[in-house]
Amino acid sequence: MTCQTYSLFVLSVIMIYFGRFGNSSILADLQNDIDQLKADFNSSHSDVADGGPIFTEKLKNWTERNEKRIILSQIVSMYLEMLEGTDKSKAHIRHISEELYTLRNSLPDGLKKLEDLNDLAKLQMTDLKIQRKAVHELFSVLQKLVETPTSLKRKRSQSQRRCKC
Repeated sequence: MTCQTYSLFVLSVIMIYFGRFGNSSILADLQNDIDQLKADFNSSHSDVADGGPIFTEKLKNWTERNEKRIILSQIVSMYLEMLEGTDKSKAHIRHISEELYTLRNSLPDGLKKLEDLNDLAKLQMTDLKIQRKAVHELFSVLQKLVETPTSLKRKRSQSQRRCKC
């Protein structure tokens, strides 16, 4: 995959995961819009390949569908943030933005989970009050951790038994 096709690939993955590709004409329209956006950003410049891809490599680490919703919701938000600083009078930018907003609005659970992760990253674990609260919750957290693998296995095996494929 060349550097010039990364944006389309990432957008395609996002849209496929969230059910927006019921019609392949949407993809064809977006391909044209993305080609124009590439020209706007001069994405054929030689430095685009420096350091490898920024989004597609991250997607490899997220394997489960619900996990992917989290990372893809962040990627969608980052594309929207990037497009905020562009010329909205251009039709291709408006079209891409509209599709991305539609996708972001379909991801409330992924966005909430992402916010939870960001909140955890901001916790000051050197703060004595935070440490006290964390110690107070330690047993409950460990209990959830121990329960998780068993409950996941049980849910998967139950759903496999129900399926009469």
